[in-house]
Amino acid sequence: MGSVASMPDVVLPVLDEAAAIPGVLARLPGGYDPIVVDNGSTDRSAEVALRLGARVVMEPARGFGAACFTGLRAATSDVVCFMDCDGSLDPCDLPRVATPVVSGEADLVVGARHATSGGAWPFHARIANWALALVMAQRVGDRVRDIGPMRAARREALVELGMTDRRFGWPLEMVVLAVAAGWRIREVPVAYAPRIGRSKVTGTLRGTALTVLDMARVMW
Repeated sequence: MGSVASMPDVVLPVLDEAAAIPGVLARLPGGYDPIVVDNGSTDRSAEVALRLGARVVMEPARGFGAACFTGLRAATSDVVCFMDCDGSLDPCDLPRVATPVVSGEADLVVGARHATSGGAWPFHARIANWALALVMAQRVGDRVRDIGPMRAARREALVELGMTDRRFGWPLEMVVLAVAAGWRIREVPVAYAPRIGRSKVTGTLRGTALTVLDMARVMW
């Protein structure tokens, strides 16, 4: 088990999230080190993050998984967290997600989203996520009910999993490979609020459809 004194790095993939970045960084718990991965923003997201003291790395190849993988490679802490940087997730929930990994009680912890308002999770996105979780439960059990983007695991172990998806299938592929590797997986509740700005994924039917297709490729 790694040293508990090593606080987690937090990988924050961004694509035009300049309006949300200040609030997210301001609410990070003390000691949690943000790594902002700019995935081709045109709104000076990287500039905003740098000004606020975050580590910033660039990933020009578009894709949620590509940005997350770049952040993973840039991380140096023993434990790495991932979360969206659009204001929909509360960084104050990170210790709840990271602590079981830091303490050695779990190998992967996934935050199960609980909407704080009716507009937080569009109905079509909720149904798509539920359907994917149902299919996954048939294959790997019911350890995870939500394919949420807030999660934590050990950095070296994640690299060794050998994830190859670089699009929206990344979160699901991580769980599927972790189950196959015999990891201890835990799910904890986290708050889910309306995002700041325009949604590029689950807030649109097209974005949701692309996410479902990417995740279906992982499952089959």
